[in-house]
Amino acid sequence: MGVQGTGKTTIGSALAQRLGVAFIDSDDLHPVANKTKMAAGTPLEDEDRVPWLKVVGATIAANAAEGRTTIVACSALKRWYRELLRSSVPELQFVHLAGQRDLVASRLATRQHEYMPTTLLDSQFEVLEPLAAWEAGVVVDVDDAPPVIVDRVMAFLEVRE
Repeated sequence: MGVQGTGKTTIGSALAQRLGVAFIDSDDLHPVANKTKMAAGTPLEDEDRVPWLKVVGATIAANAAEGRTTIVACSALKRWYRELLRSSVPELQFVHLAGQRDLVASRLATRQHEYMPTTLLDSQFEVLEPLAAWEAGVVVDVDDAPPVIVDRVMAFLEVRE
């Protein structure tokens, strides 16, 4: 979880590969209306996100029901978004990829995204509710290279087992 540009797809896919499990980028599950809205530079509202989050949760739950562990890249910016996802999969763990705004903005300046303009970064930081200590998961700073970040997440997962 985290704002755009923190490496959710990069870290999530590398972590899934390391663990030998499935990977899903929740951006692929957004309805066309959400993608169109974001492409126009308009931040999504809660009512835009709820149906999408329900699809994300149902997808994770379907994989879990088939015995498949799945790593999902998903912004999950607000606590109640995460609770909505957990309502589908109670054992869900979150990895909050956290970074300073300047670092994230510099990363965004070098990437192209299908529909997510960098102008939405500030709105994401405004609504972000960082993972709380009591929430299931871990906060990992993204100031290092992806392999180092993946190692940190792996260390967290090994402690959880």
